[in-house]
Amino acid sequence: MAGMLPKRNVDTREQLLVIAEQLVLDKGFAATSIDELIAAVGITKSGFFYHFKGKEELAKALLQRYIDREEEMLNDLFRRARELHEDPLHGFLVGLKMFAEMMSDLPDGHPGCLVASYCYQENLFRKDVVALNREAVLAWRRRFREIFDQIAERYPPRLDVDFDALADMVSVLVDGGIIISKVVRDKNVLPQQVMLFREYIRVIFLGM
Repeated sequence: MAGMLPKRNVDTREQLLVIAEQLVLDKGFAATSIDELIAAVGITKSGFFYHFKGKEELAKALLQRYIDREEEMLNDLFRRARELHEDPLHGFLVGLKMFAEMMSDLPDGHPGCLVASYCYQENLFRKDVVALNREAVLAWRRRFREIFDQIAERYPPRLDVDFDALADMVSVLVDGGIIISKVVRDKNVLPQQVMLFREYIRVIFLGM
């Protein structure tokens, strides 16, 4: 029995995080209540407080889980792309195509971005959560800036481009694509934007 208890606790905590993410993406953090979370999971309020001291701790755990999952996905995707094509430019182009295909395969499109959602309601969160959110955005900048630096060593850019701004463009494109796809109810918006960005990258480093 003692050996089973940690697993049950982890499962309940994960259930709370899964449902909380769905609710926050659907209607925002402020409108997500502890009562509806515990009702959905089927636990008592004391059960919730066993896992989280309050909504603020839930907010941080939720964001950290999202960041970790996103990082793992991107690491795996671009690792597989590099295995398919060792050239830094063409490997990145392969990775972007794989990312677009991944988004196309989601039945209802991308569910949403917690980083963007937290940004919209930043005044609700503690300073450490706001700092974690900022670091997530900067981590994307560093990730793609490093890729562009590697590409530029072999393919000097044909256009005068700030690589930090170009790296930020990935975040802008993904978050913007998610928003537009939801507004117009077209799950193809995000993958189409990724493929357009892919062509822009090709122009920057290879020319017309």
